Amino acid sequence: MNEPFDTPPLPLHGAVRVGEGTRFQIWAPSFSSVSLVPALKQRSPIPLEPLGDGWHGVTLSGVEEGFRYKFLGDEKILLPDPASRFQPEGVEGDSEVVAPENFSWTDGEWSGRPLEEYVFYEVHTGLFSPSGRFEGIIEALPSLADIGVTAVEVMPIAAFPGERNWGYDGVFPYAVQASYGGPRGFAALADACHAHGLCLVLDVVYNHLGPMGNVLPLCAPYFTDRYRTPWGHAINFDGPGSDAVRAYFIENALMWLRDYHVDALRLDAVHAIFDRSAYPFLEELAERFHSEADRLGRKAYLIAESDRNDPRVIRPSSKGGYGLDAQWNDDFHHSLRTYLTGDRSGYFQDFGSLQELAQALSEGYVFTGQYSRYRGRRHGRSPGDCSGKRFVIFTQNHDQVANASGGRREVELLEPALLRCSTVILLTAPYLPMLFMGQEYGERAPFHYFVDYPDAALLERIRIGRAREYAGLFREAPPDPSDPETFALCRLDRSASLRPPGAHHRNLVRDLLRLRRRIPVLASCDRRRCTVIGDEDESWCLVLLGDRETGFAVTAANFSEKEGILPWPRLPGRWEPVLCSEEERYGGSGWIPEGPFRIRFPETAEREKEVSLAPRTAVIYIQRNSGEGEIA
Repeated sequence: MNEPFDTPPLPLHGAVRVGEGTRFQIWAPSFSSVSLVPALKQRSPIPLEPLGDGWHGVTLSGVEEGFRYKFLGDEKILLPDPASRFQPEGVEGDSEVVAPENFSWTDGEWSGRPLEEYVFYEVHTGLFSPSGRFEGIIEALPSLADIGVTAVEVMPIAAFPGERNWGYDGVFPYAVQASYGGPRGFAALADACHAHGLCLVLDVVYNHLGPMGNVLPLCAPYFTDRYRTPWGHAINFDGPGSDAVRAYFIENALMWLRDYHVDALRLDAVHAIFDRSAYPFLEELAERFHSEADRLGRKAYLIAESDRNDPRVIRPSSKGGYGLDAQWNDDFHHSLRTYLTGDRSGYFQDFGSLQELAQALSEGYVFTGQYSRYRGRRHGRSPGDCSGKRFVIFTQNHDQVANASGGRREVELLEPALLRCSTVILLTAPYLPMLFMGQEYGERAPFHYFVDYPDAALLERIRIGRAREYAGLFREAPPDPSDPETFALCRLDRSASLRPPGAHHRNLVRDLLRLRRRIPVLASCDRRRCTVIGDEDESWCLVLLGDRETGFAVTAANFSEKEGILPWPRLPGRWEPVLCSEEERYGGSGWIPEGPFRIRFPETAEREKEVSLAPRTAVIYIQRNSGEGEIA
């Protein structure tokens, strides 16, 4: 690997097992001296050795897993380890030594999946099951694998204050939240996922830390006031002292990959990672992460959340990009949602036409340099030759449900037939699809923002900040995020998947994902072989996937309240409907689509073939055989 700078080996932050001992190391240039304070009161503080450049460290023999401690700095500042692997008593308690080599693994044959096979399922650990722990997710893995999910994406688990939080307010990036099950619980989840053929994706936050319990500013210049994020000071990735800051977060990513066998990381809001250096943090992170994956013999990926529509995020560094593997694509969500609901509030004002939905389906980004009314400027850039597997698409996620819909899920925004159409479009598009927990059966529990902070002033600042960030989207005041009842309202009722209408919608999702696996053109993620034909006035579209070599699949969707008459593309072959959203087993009317039918010599046909679709219906057709001559 050719690196632009002579990068030294990353220093080890925190407590790391080394041979028969444990090495404790902290970067704290703010302190002239640092001591380790064991939790056992009968033991005296142990001075750390100054190692230069603000580093302090010591290696102790006889220190085993479970040993608890804090660091003591100047002026008697007592604090947990900034790189603590576990905070069993909360963010203000003692840190605990973790020994990953003692985790129990059965996934020795697991090497991951190709990215194009990923079907994501976003989960909040605390809400997914009654226990609110990793075990609750493990219990559901057979069901998720059965419907066709291939990657469980867990919202952030870095230790946060209290027991209720989305996870984006974590303050100990290396520590697994105790109330979820701690390090061993998360390792067990990874092992169980792999046993069921599922990848594990972890959401991590490298753009800010939470406002309560953050000890990093006490130790070193981890943050900068040269940039601001919507959540406070930005992390210092390009200023004085940034080498050690970058090392801290890169080593964190490698820890999840190496110690917890995670298959991919979702990087929160990379547009809020500010770095003007010649070797951007994201590029360095990607190179180190992929190098470690290669060393481990595993397929592993970095997936960005980015609102910039900038293909550099997902282009390889050899082509001037950062080298991340994929990104969330909000444009798909916005275009489909606004077209189906008519909502034009806030950032939705830039969307709403069938043309924009067609652009999202065929191009990925809707905004590729044209003027954005919401932003008041031009926005985005063409993705060019970026493959469809570089884009993760969705009709729901934690942000869009809580912040753009007042907590309401898609099942509350669309009548059932349109919901089925939306699901068909999502799961047949040439991109990587993602479901939000409970979406497979039409979960009706809301998803609100919630925290567990006792500080009334902090809660008020959060309320004001969220109102500013999502101006134009909140139609009414959201429920109190600190009220335990707000959290309780959001807990899933997975039993709804066993009875109608939940069982019907689960059937649809499962059958769509089975088709996606069985029909190569649906699984190809080749957006460059995607053509969309539509009629804005009549509210229908045809999504063509494939070419003459691979064969074609067509998703025909009529979003109108009246019957649609759709001109069939001039492609010879025997066309067979393989799924209709109005089948009774999906909760539909039982309407039966036309087919199979044949198209002969389309170039010389006197008139086009027309296909009728019932109101608010989507049908998938497969071209069984083709040719320039007569069909056998």
